[in-house]
Amino acid sequence: METHDSLLQAIEQGSFMALARALTLVENDIYPAKALLRSLKIKGDVPVIGITGPPGAGKSTLVNEIASYFVAKKMKIAILAVDPTSPFNFGSLLGDRIRMSSHFNNPGIYIRSVATRGALGGISAKTIEMVDVMKSADFDLILVETVGVGQSELEIAGLADRTVVVLVPESGDEIQNIKSGLMEIADGFVVNKSDRDGAALFAANLKKLVQDKPIPVFETVADQGAGITELCEWLTAPGDFNRERKSYLMAEKAFKIIQDYRMKDVDRAKLRADLAIALTLPEFNVYKFIDKWL
Repeated sequence: METHDSLLQAIEQGSFMALARALTLVENDIYPAKALLRSLKIKGDVPVIGITGPPGAGKSTLVNEIASYFVAKKMKIAILAVDPTSPFNFGSLLGDRIRMSSHFNNPGIYIRSVATRGALGGISAKTIEMVDVMKSADFDLILVETVGVGQSELEIAGLADRTVVVLVPESGDEIQNIKSGLMEIADGFVVNKSDRDGAALFAANLKKLVQDKPIPVFETVADQGAGITELCEWLTAPGDFNRERKSYLMAEKAFKIIQDYRMKDVDRAKLRADLAIALTLPEFNVYKFIDKWL
């Protein structure tokens, strides 16, 4: 019988097959996932880089180019692409693995997709656990790309050592979001597709907005490889990887895991089925319905 010890040993020796198996067990809470998580030798010095931003900003292309840059320097890279979960079947779209197909056979890159599992901000407890499994493997850097909607920018900050928010010249409305919260969690901004009209003005306005804070603004054209070197040099430059807020971020991480454990008895598929029946009753009241589940 497969044991968590044998899996861990194979993962630490660099086996992608063992890593894939362990991630599947953890993601789906299959034995011996519980023992596996509690036996992890998590490497605290492996940087986790969060890449987030609105849909269409070119995050996957940017992640592709970042991975290529570091692999060329003989580094081993793990990519965890967080895909949105369908509200109808709770499955993941898993589109990033298609967009990153050029790296499939690269022995220096491991790519995995994970569904949000209904997490409003895109980061579920399973995402956190899977990153920890990756941090126990033989990687030099871990890239986590989120769906970039809702509160995902805030939640990725609780998982990543450095968080990069990717915007495009058409993201003028995002400036308001930056003022209202993103500024506090972004360690760096990337204006991608900066060869488009209005890019220079948008980048200049963004730089003015962050001029009083140590937050760099990078201009890239990811599908052409432009600006990637400067960005990657900053990503791995010595410096403060969120140390001043580490206890707060760890508390957020722990809260997310506790929340997941407390909700384990709630079967969303059964909830939906029961709710469909309850909605046919004339006396339906959602609060009374919920009381039965509590």
